[in-house]
Amino acid sequence: MNMNEIMTTNISDEQLIEREFNALLEDYLNSNHRKKVDIIKKAFNFAKEAHKGIKRRSGEPYILHPIAVARIVCRDIGLGSTSICSALLHDVVEDTDYTEEDIKALFGEKIAQIVGGLTKISGGIFGDKASAQAENFKKLLLTMPEDIRVILIKIADRLHNMRTLGSMLPSKQYKIAGETLYIYAPLAHRLGLFAIKTELEDLSFKYEHPDTYEEISEKVAASEEDRIKLFRHFATPISDKLKALGIDFEIKARVKSIYSIWNKMQVKNIPFEEIYDLFAVRIIFKPSDYANEKSDCWKIYSLITDIYKLHPERIRDWVSRPKANGYRALHLTVMGPDGNWIEVQIRSEKMDDVAERGFAAHWKYKNGEADEESELDKWIKTIQEILENPEPNALDFLDTIKLNLFASEIFVFTPKGDLRTLPNGATALDFAFDLHTNIGSQAIAAKVNHKLVPLSHQLQSGDQVEILTSKNNTPSADRLAYVNTAKAKTKIIAFLRKERRSRISRGEKMLKTFLEKNELIFDTTLLNKLLNHYCLKKKEDLFLKIGREEIETDETMRKLLKDKGENLLMKYFKMAVGRKGDNNSNNNAETKESPNPKDKNAHVIDRKATYILREQNGVKNYSIAACCKPIAGDDVLGYINENENVIVHKRSCQVATKLKSSFGPRIISTKWADHNEISFSATIEIKGIDGVGVLNKITSVISDNMAVNIKNIIINVSDGIFDGKITIMVHDVQEVEKLCYSLKQLPNVKSANRINE
Repeated sequence: MNMNEIMTTNISDEQLIEREFNALLEDYLNSNHRKKVDIIKKAFNFAKEAHKGIKRRSGEPYILHPIAVARIVCRDIGLGSTSICSALLHDVVEDTDYTEEDIKALFGEKIAQIVGGLTKISGGIFGDKASAQAENFKKLLLTMPEDIRVILIKIADRLHNMRTLGSMLPSKQYKIAGETLYIYAPLAHRLGLFAIKTELEDLSFKYEHPDTYEEISEKVAASEEDRIKLFRHFATPISDKLKALGIDFEIKARVKSIYSIWNKMQVKNIPFEEIYDLFAVRIIFKPSDYANEKSDCWKIYSLITDIYKLHPERIRDWVSRPKANGYRALHLTVMGPDGNWIEVQIRSEKMDDVAERGFAAHWKYKNGEADEESELDKWIKTIQEILENPEPNALDFLDTIKLNLFASEIFVFTPKGDLRTLPNGATALDFAFDLHTNIGSQAIAAKVNHKLVPLSHQLQSGDQVEILTSKNNTPSADRLAYVNTAKAKTKIIAFLRKERRSRISRGEKMLKTFLEKNELIFDTTLLNKLLNHYCLKKKEDLFLKIGREEIETDETMRKLLKDKGENLLMKYFKMAVGRKGDNNSNNNAETKESPNPKDKNAHVIDRKATYILREQNGVKNYSIAACCKPIAGDDVLGYINENENVIVHKRSCQVATKLKSSFGPRIISTKWADHNEISFSATIEIKGIDGVGVLNKITSVISDNMAVNIKNIIINVSDGIFDGKITIMVHDVQEVEKLCYSLKQLPNVKSANRINE
């Protein structure tokens, strides 16, 4: 227990509330905004009375939550009194008897409008049902053009909820952490709130992978002394030269976040010890004149490259062309005196403020001062276009939006020299849709830098692109594989949906005409017979295939429908009932909670306690997700699918993240039982220096020393270097780690790590 906690326990709730509110006022008085303390006090007193007697799950007075959100809004995002009041009042309409009209009468239309926007998107952006999920997310995004402060306060609300997530049940923690990582962190990133985005990612990771989080944290702390020495050795000559030039500056080291470190370990398939860019150096300077910011950045760049050798492929000029979220800085990577590549970020004070708080904090709220269309305006317009034709499936809809949330930018030119900004990874077809929907729909090929290329060609910054079109061309489903932007994907899907509806209508008419001709009645029995015969799930799928002439309404169908034999569906049902009867005595899950009989999700809640993953009599009580293929010892969770089967995913799996975000009540905590009798498939990536007998030594370590079965081995050798993948059968994670360690002891082997195939 720290001193702050000891102090908290020794004061009353009233004193605690007063202390936190005074801290909020101090934050506000230290800001650059006009000092409207009276209305903030009025909002605080109103909210305090409205939430009187209500406690949070942690046991603290509820009013402390709105105060904390208001402090984030003021201190971390940099907003003023209107936003602070809205943050203090953000739960009043939802949780009490007060209405939006009451807020309007007491605090004015603007605050009431923001509180109303926050109330609409309360309870998280996802519901338990797909339709609610999509609808709530649409509400969230639709508030952006109206007033960006709604989104900013909502992000602040989520940040405080994540800071206090420890008081929630584990199942709630999984859902909220997954939702945060999937949507709120990317939103914060897109709005330029780098510090908040980083904290949201770290907190989500902490609750999803507590052991790994603790392990990396300890390693970062243990390496701090070495980092400080490395930083001082690197920074001293730069500082000396900057001082000699009379530049007012601050130089500091920024350590990578825990989540970023883990993410790099996953992407590169390397251990912590092989991450050499644990920190970056940041130089923040005060320009003599803000008109000279850009030239000052390049002056400092020149000074650094006089001292250290530059990595020519790792220069990022976001001063001349800022990122879409307003980020401006000059990045370069140089070889330090200790033989390590070190990234240096050069920013003015103003650039640093925007980088940490986001340019959204300086948003001009429809007051006519800003005529020029900003990058945020463009992004909001893109979202509005997507919302005009949203995906009917909520997960696909969220994926479509998310395509543009994390995107880095490239800059390409039209044949006339107009500059267009696109996400990194955009193709020629993405560019075509960015120009105009009709151009994208009719595109047949492209010329990039005057060279003919396919529409799937990935563009690079600086490319000049011309799109070739044909009026007879229309989008096809295979073109979805050619696009990486939300706009292009949405437009193609909208066209395909329209074409699908037309084919379904045609197929339905064709089938009914056929049935009338053969004196057959279109009823449920007949429909089920057709669906079972063609292995289809819905009547729309049947109509579609008939409309596309993939299923013929011919003599074969007539004979099928005239057949009086037993319905295939009924046969399957009887078989299923028989199997169910055989397994009634098999108890699949161990639980500690009993379901509430009134709860419509009782069948799921009954399994909220730890679910034991085991094998009995050769039959597993779970199935392994094909997307991430977890093995015993991995951090995992269970998802109860529509067939009431438990599918086991790694907690780090992207599919699992989407499931946590969307179907929280179906997520269960899981625990591996002893798996000495079960073998799992795992793949090890191995790299090293080729030599005589190396392969024999590798297989000897695996088969003889470790007694592990090799399922598959592929080794490639080029210019004296080998790399390969070895698929083995193991019992758990510890066995894989032990094997990797043993392989790395071989003189020629430089790395051996488990990878996801």
